[in-house]
Amino acid sequence: MTEDSSPPPPGPRIDTSVPHSARIWNYWLGGKDYYPVDREAGDRYRESYPQIVDAARAGRYFLARAVRYLAGEAGIRQFLDVGTGLPTVDNTHEVAQRVAPECRIVYVDNDPLVLVHARALLTSSPEGICDYIDADMRDPAAILTAAASALDLTQPVALLLIGVMGHVSDHDEAQRIVGGLLGGLPAGSYLTLADSISSGSAHRQAGEHYAQTGAVPYQLRTPGQIEAYFTGLTLVEPGVVPLPQWRPDPNPFPPARIDTLGGIGRKA
Repeated sequence: MTEDSSPPPPGPRIDTSVPHSARIWNYWLGGKDYYPVDREAGDRYRESYPQIVDAARAGRYFLARAVRYLAGEAGIRQFLDVGTGLPTVDNTHEVAQRVAPECRIVYVDNDPLVLVHARALLTSSPEGICDYIDADMRDPAAILTAAASALDLTQPVALLLIGVMGHVSDHDEAQRIVGGLLGGLPAGSYLTLADSISSGSAHRQAGEHYAQTGAVPYQLRTPGQIEAYFTGLTLVEPGVVPLPQWRPDPNPFPPARIDTLGGIGRKA
């Protein structure tokens, strides 16, 4: 963690000798919840691919716009946020409950540090619910079983998978995971997914350096592979596009180039 923060003492399951993606992303986003090993891995990635900081921020902005759409125009009141990462500004429940205080949100992660911070910092509105599941996204059945304690899985749910599917190296396995999660949700549910595409040799080199730090490797996809996650769903306009192009907020400055695609699809 940064020198001016006061980290909780590491518990028995928190390994501070190996970089972890949630803490690295917290570092890129300007947070304080990381350790020196995470900063070193983040800096090494950024040396090869400086755009990663813009990509991290674009992911947070996309999440906020997507949740505003889902809770507002789409009328969704239940959210399943898988691979949530460390709490930061405009977390899913904060955005959703500003639109509709009765929204129910279940966060899923398997990093003990994420869960410690989530339980301490993510508090629901009185009308709604926030719950936290310690689970691996590779086990959709376990996630759905646990989520059913806070969500009504007979009613539409928004499934959020923002910047997490690259942790699954095999694309067929990643599609199975997405399909397994969606398969347990009723018609009228939505998939919101964003993930990185390879933009060239510097981007791939950054990923190789990242893997050499001991962190879980992150697989860059092709545009077609990301679009394939939405097979069988009705895409919300403008479809699967670079994150800054998905229903952007008014901004007088041209957006940075972001090699991350995202979209929202509705289950019929």
